[in-house]
Amino acid sequence: MSTPLGIVIAEDDPQIAEIQRRFVERVSGFEVRAIAHTTRDARELIEVLRPNLVMLDIQFPDGSGLELLRELRAARQPTDVILITAAKEVDSLTEALRCGVFDYILKPLVYERLEQSLHNYLSHLERLRQLGSLSQQSVDGLLPRSGTSVNSVPAPSRLPKGIDTLTLDKVRAVMAQTTDSYSAEQVGECIGSSRTTARRYLEYLVSEQELEADINYGSIGRPERRYKRSTV
Repeated sequence: MSTPLGIVIAEDDPQIAEIQRRFVERVSGFEVRAIAHTTRDARELIEVLRPNLVMLDIQFPDGSGLELLRELRAARQPTDVILITAAKEVDSLTEALRCGVFDYILKPLVYERLEQSLHNYLSHLERLRQLGSLSQQSVDGLLPRSGTSVNSVPAPSRLPKGIDTLTLDKVRAVMAQTTDSYSAEQVGECIGSSRTTARRYLEYLVSEQELEADINYGSIGRPERRYKRSTV
């Protein structure tokens, strides 16, 4: 696995912040570097740690998370933001979108919703990394409001029987974090499924030319089929 992406949690309630930390620990590819309970602490931690991602609340005793978000954007801080808030006002969402948040999640936080957001974030970074030049199709696949958002869930009818979106995204996230080849058993361990289930999803991604498969004969035992990101 590559180095986990760093996260700073900015949440004024210590109990909620601890729940968020435990949720992040369950998602492969991420690491909580620090927790801030005020905007002042969050500002300092972000400046020092330069995290890949900030999980940011809006309401703090000493200020607004939206104001902090505006400051980060004005300073061109290379940090992405997921807002996790109880604020249901449309104005808050509008401002967040204007400031370029990656996602906006309403409290109470549900693990599956955060997990999906983090997997989407990994996929988003991988798509950016693989871009050599821009086409309208590649741009449409990245911009959330284009109608083909990285956060959108593909229509179930577009996936073959036995392939669901959530598990598929988990497999994609695992493979996006490494240039090494993985066996179906290794991928199954990473996503918490059986080798047979993992192989079904890996073979689907091979058919979609997102992955390549090869045979590793080794020195002992039967040949092992291994998978890695496609170089095409």
